[in-house]
Amino acid sequence: MPQTRHLPLSPSSLGTTRTLTVHRFGTAGARPKVYLQAGLHADELPGLVVLQALLSRLQAAEQAGQITGEVVVVPVANPIGLDQHFQGQLLGRFETATGHNFNRRHLDPVKALLHRALPLMGEDPAENVAAARSVLRQEWLAAGGEDPHGRSEGDHLRHLLYGLAFDADLVLDLHCDWDAVMHTYTSTASWPQTAGVMRLLEAEAVLIAEESGGNPFDEALSLPWVRLASAAGERPVPMGCHSMTVELRGQTDISDSLATADADALLAVLTHWGALSGPQPELPAARCDATPLEAVDMVTAPAAGIIVYAGAVGSRVKAGDCLGWVVNPLGGDGISGSRVPFHSRTDGLIYGRLLQRLVRPGDTICKVAGDKPLAHRTGPLLTA
Repeated sequence: MPQTRHLPLSPSSLGTTRTLTVHRFGTAGARPKVYLQAGLHADELPGLVVLQALLSRLQAAEQAGQITGEVVVVPVANPIGLDQHFQGQLLGRFETATGHNFNRRHLDPVKALLHRALPLMGEDPAENVAAARSVLRQEWLAAGGEDPHGRSEGDHLRHLLYGLAFDADLVLDLHCDWDAVMHTYTSTASWPQTAGVMRLLEAEAVLIAEESGGNPFDEALSLPWVRLASAAGERPVPMGCHSMTVELRGQTDISDSLATADADALLAVLTHWGALSGPQPELPAARCDATPLEAVDMVTAPAAGIIVYAGAVGSRVKAGDCLGWVVNPLGGDGISGSRVPFHSRTDGLIYGRLLQRLVRPGDTICKVAGDKPLAHRTGPLLTA
């Protein structure tokens, strides 16, 4: 049977307490360790349904003695955001108390890791990974471990999630986009080792970058290994944590059929990664190549108005193609209105676009995954 814990979060006010539920399957400390969570952005709900379907499969696998590694599942990663409602709308992306994005400002151990782990690096890659993980654990414990340690509720949540995941071999952080196809983000250093995961998930776009800005959860886990390997020179330091964000299509793509298919795909990922015993799953043909995040055209609204899209999400377009129009019913002569077109600046796949249709100038409304870095794509890469 899985070990289930309910970790209390730092109370946000008198008389209130929330908990983070964690399920562990297999043997603690066994390798490989795989960590899965859903709903860090609490208004992105498909992953919660998918992990519910996965948990029953993992329970059956454990009863059958098939879990050879350790699998940790946090089915609801953000109980704070799930409780943020305003006039009937769930506001789960940003913490209302601070305005902070729940998927930014995670623990940054790079400096401490370089200071304390770099002198320990030798010629054995496995020993180097073990030594670095030990340092990371010591840093997390020194910063308070599971204790709130005077943190706000949001920061305590970030700290707990990091402590559950930092020593995992593979991390899958389940999100979704507005209106989108299945796509993923991961570190450049984790490609192509994670190509099998992307194929099993049937990702239609795979975006890779070393650092996108803001220290999101997946990069807080992977970037320390990139920096340590770079500083170690010829001493071998493998990626101790392959961490990726999995975007489970769009916000409204929730159904039993999708949850069943995605849970089966995740179970196949766990077998492919070696956390579950059994025949290796056959890898489907790749639906795409990995492309740099710098090659994504974040298309913004050219005017205020109502979006009318041309074509569908998942369509392939050419640079210069019209992706739609922003309609202003009060524009022009006030009778015929106005329609301002917006265009793609790259050849590629429309992998995500805005679900709501009323926009302001500068709003990001469409994402096109190209394969050649765009000159204007500098700074934080997850925004326009």
